[in-house]
Amino acid sequence: MKLFLVTGKMLISFGILSLISGIIAFFPVFSYKPGFVGWSIRIASPIWSGSMAVIAGVLITLAEKQWTSRYLWEAAFAFSIFNVISSPLQGTIAMASLLLGPYCYYSFAGVSGTNYLSYAISSVFPYGKFASSCKDPLHYEWYHLVLQMLDFISGLAILSASLTTVVKLTARLFHFGHLNVSINPELE
Repeated sequence: MKLFLVTGKMLISFGILSLISGIIAFFPVFSYKPGFVGWSIRIASPIWSGSMAVIAGVLITLAEKQWTSRYLWEAAFAFSIFNVISSPLQGTIAMASLLLGPYCYYSFAGVSGTNYLSYAISSVFPYGKFASSCKDPLHYEWYHLVLQMLDFISGLAILSASLTTVVKLTARLFHFGHLNVSINPELE
């Protein structure tokens, strides 16, 4: 199989995996409490990185199948560069989140869903003094671990596929002067 088809399909599959991981992170362990739903950099990074990877993968796959379309290669090159920039950020955030562990936000009126978060005390896992109040949702530690590992692995896979694409297309750009390789070699 050709290199660009492999990297394109790899970007599509790991991009979808990253998107799903980011969307699932909105609902920790499928808790019904709206206080657990949040928008933070740990959630936003897999969503944006995954969507850019899916776009780059689709463009690379289409450009490889219809390899006379110059704009497809140029757009795929641009989105691959964006992925090379964003996927290390996703991996770094996932690694930092893995090392810190899940947070529990405890306010004096109870867990975060019952009072203002501005007066909440954040406790790092294993939650120290507020261990009894941080049991909802159940098995949140494992859920957090699996999601962050998934984000780290998908970020690493997106980085490797995008970097391969950028290096190969840069070599093509230096060799031919453009990203498109024509069908007829006599035109070169």
